[in-house]
Amino acid sequence: MNSDNDLQIAGDILEVQHLLQAPREHPVTVAEFVGMARSIAADRSQWEHLVQYDATSRWYHRLRTGPGYEAWLLSWVPGQGSELHDHGRSSGVLTVLEGTLTEWTERGTRALGDGAQRVFAPGYVHRVVNDALEPAVSMHVYYPGLTEMPMHTAPHCEAWHRWSPRLGDVHARRW
Repeated sequence: MNSDNDLQIAGDILEVQHLLQAPREHPVTVAEFVGMARSIAADRSQWEHLVQYDATSRWYHRLRTGPGYEAWLLSWVPGQGSELHDHGRSSGVLTVLEGTLTEWTERGTRALGDGAQRVFAPGYVHRVVNDALEPAVSMHVYYPGLTEMPMHTAPHCEAWHRWSPRLGDVHARRW
């Protein structure tokens, strides 16, 4: 027995090419998509100069595409939000690049600050709102690329409507 290490490699490790995985050009796993989103978020030079703010509607820009996926950059001025929706057959990674967004689901609310990420599967129903006083920027990666966004009506339960006083009666009536 070796005193330092019991593991020995016999032969030339480079001869076992079938055991070595080729590096992937594009992400294919959830972890790789999360990593790609974190990498883009950390490099502000990739997205900061593209951001625009629109007081009349949420602004968005397709930031990147690859085999079967796309990444979108969105800006949210205070009070802007999405309707209750899912992403059809697409899975996704939502990453807050700047500011704070609030996500509403049937399980309640969650504040998402700078760097926060949400990973979701097809059919995940949520609503995202900027109920802060400062603008926010987010990136959304979808796999496969987003082809549909079915809208939903809010269930008739108090959990979905607890937030209405914070956003005002106008937003509550939209549901």
